[in-house]
Amino acid sequence: MITLKNVLVATDFGEASETALQYGRDLARTFGALLHVLHVADDVRARAAGVEGYAVDFSEIQSEVEASARKQLDAIVTDEDRRQLAAKAIVQTSTTPALAIVLYAKEANVDLLVIGTHGRGGMARLFMGSVAERVVRTAPCPVLTVRHPEHEFVGPDALQVVTKSQ
Repeated sequence: MITLKNVLVATDFGEASETALQYGRDLARTFGALLHVLHVADDVRARAAGVEGYAVDFSEIQSEVEASARKQLDAIVTDEDRRQLAAKAIVQTSTTPALAIVLYAKEANVDLLVIGTHGRGGMARLFMGSVAERVVRTAPCPVLTVRHPEHEFVGPDALQVVTKSQ
């Protein structure tokens, strides 16, 4: 029997992530699991560490990046998510999103990780990399990758269909 107690959805706020969040919600609801929604904000300070000659306060920029991410997370993690699924909205900061996602999954004892993918192939993936691919290769748990647009296999509950048609 499959038991899911913790479902993690990693989001970059793109369309594929929106779809992944819907899958994560549905799976958490079906299994009575807690829902974790994680965004990894870029570590601006670390990226700027080797840059000399700039009089920019990277700490202030970093704070703005993280505040913006928290605001976006608060917008997508609903009050209903928080009530029904005990949803947690988490912002972490890193220069390597895949590693941050995998470490969080380990620390939170995640049973299933859901992540959107852009479905890039060939040269685009070679030059840009794929966070989802790295997560799949290193995650401590099963990973469901979701493309947008994708083939929907999650349909409305039968009860909802009957209720709406009456």
